[in-house]
Amino acid sequence: MRIAGFVKNSFVDYPGYIAAAVFVQGCNMDCWYCHNKQLWKSGALVDEALISDFLGTHQGFIDGVVISGGEPTLQSDLKRFILNVKEKGYRVKLDTNGLRPDVVRDVMGHVDYIAMDIKAPPGGISRVVSFDLDEAPIWQTADMLIRGDTDYEFRTTLMPLLDISDIVSIAKRIKSAKKYAIQQYRKTDNVGISPEPLGADAVHQAVKAAKLYIENVVVRGL
Repeated sequence: MRIAGFVKNSFVDYPGYIAAAVFVQGCNMDCWYCHNKQLWKSGALVDEALISDFLGTHQGFIDGVVISGGEPTLQSDLKRFILNVKEKGYRVKLDTNGLRPDVVRDVMGHVDYIAMDIKAPPGGISRVVSFDLDEAPIWQTADMLIRGDTDYEFRTTLMPLLDISDIVSIAKRIKSAKKYAIQQYRKTDNVGISPEPLGADAVHQAVKAAKLYIENVVVRGL
């Protein structure tokens, strides 16, 4: 895989586990508030063999590997990488934006957890991505995860161009979801004037509104 970054241990990327995190190159969304933009657009690569050697000697010290990005489903050898990690005895968590349901379908039986970002409510993706985008695959992936057997969560960053009504629209659309995480937005240097985040009260109100449709709603980043 084309790997742009590697964190040897993280306590936040895979809730409940100590995990290494792999960040791949490339993305098919390019969200304006992305904090990994410089990383996944970087031309520098991390040697996959070095990661494999690290994982081969750290069983018992870390529990799993998170594959993030960028967008991992753009990597042609994603499944091969996942299987190699599983052979070493690690749990695997996959982060995705859901735009490639065919790839998610192909690997979901081989990963332990999938975290899917839902950037905006139905019809609202243009507030996040500046180019034309067919969002139908996003909801296909969401429906597939809800129906499937792989453990998962959905998550939305409550950035300033969203409000509580948008969170309600998302929650209604994924109302059978097992878990929904609402994340506080953090300012970024990727735009000229980065908007201020909504206050903590707004985040908690969004969580309360989402719980009318989804039982397990959590807040992150406060």
